[in-house]
Amino acid sequence: MLTLDKFEEATEVVQKVTLETKLVYSNYLSEQTGNKVYLKPENMQFTGAYKVRGAYYKMSTLSQEEREKGIITASAGNHAQGVAYAAKCYGVKAVIVMPTTTPLMKVNRTKSYGAEVILKGDVYDEACAYALDLAKEKGYTFIHPFDDPAVATGQGTIAMEIFKELPLVDYILVPIGGGGLATGVSTLAKLMNPKIKVIGVEPAGANCMQVSLKNGKVTTLPSVNTIADGTAVKTPGTQIFPYLKKNLDDIITVEDEELIVAFLDLVENHKMVVENSGLLTVAALKHLDIKGKKIVAILSGGNMDIITMSSVVQQGLIMRDRIFTVSVLLPDKPGELSRVSGVLAEQNGNVIKLEHNQFVTTNRSAAVELRITVEAFGTEHKNQIIDALNEHGFRPKVVRTQI
Repeated sequence: MLTLDKFEEATEVVQKVTLETKLVYSNYLSEQTGNKVYLKPENMQFTGAYKVRGAYYKMSTLSQEEREKGIITASAGNHAQGVAYAAKCYGVKAVIVMPTTTPLMKVNRTKSYGAEVILKGDVYDEACAYALDLAKEKGYTFIHPFDDPAVATGQGTIAMEIFKELPLVDYILVPIGGGGLATGVSTLAKLMNPKIKVIGVEPAGANCMQVSLKNGKVTTLPSVNTIADGTAVKTPGTQIFPYLKKNLDDIITVEDEELIVAFLDLVENHKMVVENSGLLTVAALKHLDIKGKKIVAILSGGNMDIITMSSVVQQGLIMRDRIFTVSVLLPDKPGELSRVSGVLAEQNGNVIKLEHNQFVTTNRSAAVELRITVEAFGTEHKNQIIDALNEHGFRPKVVRTQI
């Protein structure tokens, strides 16, 4: 099914609904890794993710009768928008089953394309089971988000564009949830250049493909736990699994904390908003033990709701020591707060929060607790501030920051 002819056909078809996402060379990531790093910004697609490619190409392969029955799918968000948009283009009904944990922005965006949205299950796998039951009951045509060769072919058009811009690419890093994107990209990449290395990247808390490849068969995880909601899949695709066994060179897993740092890297250095699943490939760059190679990191999507974004930014600043909290014990008498603030001002520390606890001891006159949340330039500046507080006899204790 996944032949060069089909990939060429899909490339022509998806051009009707995709925006041009030219490679972006990253000076920052190149310097950090010692390689030439390029970003494939699929977060800039009209629907906010690459998924419209597979959805629209799959829709083009259906008969008129299959379309008129109505389309149904299950998705944590990006495939939902892709199918809803493709259905709108073809003028057919779309029903989308999404996990109850799906960010509100993804739900609303899916509805905005005219689709009927049903929230069911805590994770994708539960939503998918419900969608399949509905398809049988109502006679809808089911479009699987990843376990479908036609969908994977549509996703693989990304690799065609990469080769057009960077024919001598050495490595392609691709996020993995269920495996559709990785199937299309790795299969076409190997057809174009058998020597290229294609590395799949999964969240450590949802590494179903890594476990399946290790076991040599599709394996279901007992549970998943990751902030990368778009790749929180317990069972990879069975139809596409043989392609992944053949064409993937390796799997890298990254922790959620690494995604938080990657988010700040792209916001600060490239002014890009990329969702947690799309950041997997950026976080994986630090795991590669190579130098001097041309690497493309696929940013699969950018559909992140504001609340999640706010939380990720705050946690990222804390992890980078740009925000920290110290606790100091002071005599309960006038002028003590002024002394502390004077030291912080001398060190260019910006106070963003103060908490005064008079009940830390039974003897208030001996000591009250002052918790100070400070904005700093980074770890070196943070240590400089703490040293200065120590020099003035305040004996600060670093505590957990809560903003």
